[in-house]
Amino acid sequence: MNKYNARRVKVDNILFDSIRESARYGELKILQRAGEISNLELQPAYKLGTDEAPVLIKSKGYPNGRRVTYRADFRYIDKAGNTIVEDSKGVDTPTSRLKRALVESQYSIIINLV
Repeated sequence: MNKYNARRVKVDNILFDSIRESARYGELKILQRAGEISNLELQPAYKLGTDEAPVLIKSKGYPNGRRVTYRADFRYIDKAGNTIVEDSKGVDTPTSRLKRALVESQYSIIINLV
């Protein structure tokens, strides 16, 4: 159990952080089998910053900093050929909104909340 009362769920031998996320995975699998989407990916990562100047967070365990990474829940291609990025959020915190805005700006994508 986490601080937002999300319960971890295992589906297809994959551990999801919430029931909402696992349910969306089930929906996307059906859409992929039906040919409505393709190339379904789980947990695609987006690194913030550039190769020359990565965004780093310094902490006790990482005195030199560690690179900030945004992990969406899903990425897939729709029938029109568009790459769709989704995140399943029960609680949209200011930190997640900021990271999402930075990723959308840096990678010229839109992250859909489901």
